[in-house]
Amino acid sequence: MVERFSLRERDLTHATFRMTEADLESMVLEPQDLPPEFQGYQVVREGLMDNDTLADHGFRGNTGERFDQAGRINGYVREFGAGATMAVADGFNFVGATVAHLFESPEQVSRWMHDIFLRDFEQNVGDSVGEGQQLVSVQRLEPRGFFDEAVALKVLQGGPAGLLSSTVIDFRVGRILGVAYVGTVGDHPRLEQAAALGLALERRIVRVVLG
Repeated sequence: MVERFSLRERDLTHATFRMTEADLESMVLEPQDLPPEFQGYQVVREGLMDNDTLADHGFRGNTGERFDQAGRINGYVREFGAGATMAVADGFNFVGATVAHLFESPEQVSRWMHDIFLRDFEQNVGDSVGEGQQLVSVQRLEPRGFFDEAVALKVLQGGPAGLLSSTVIDFRVGRILGVAYVGTVGDHPRLEQAAALGLALERRIVRVVLG
């Protein structure tokens, strides 16, 4: 059983080396792929996100050069937002999204998950994250059910309008980094909902990789 699993993992990892930046758009979830709790949500943002753009949307001091050196090639994001008729209140999930990032190697994906994703958030607690928002706290979570390595955070930020929380899962499929996140009004972990998005994203990535 272990040998069969290891062979499958090696084959899948090898297949990811055939992927290019042009494949990333087909990896992220389409509306019909969304779990039931996100049915009716509409695409509010999507597109390629190169290293300079990602750095501009990240923590102060990040640069595209840093992400180049980390082995990240490019990424594609598709974000779904709540419809105008949905009632926004404490505990409401106002956004759900998936992202596919392409790296030069699987090892660089793993280092990114730990040395950039987890570490950057934990080291910036208390700092401004723009638009009048402050990073209030970061909590590590334990995602389950993913094919390979996966890590997760619940991120709480606050501003004049109150608290917002994001539950984010990063997972690895060969040299592809999959990311799923849920944004919620108030202080609420959403690991189950983020995992539902993440597992659907993982299945879609695998289908694309294996052709």
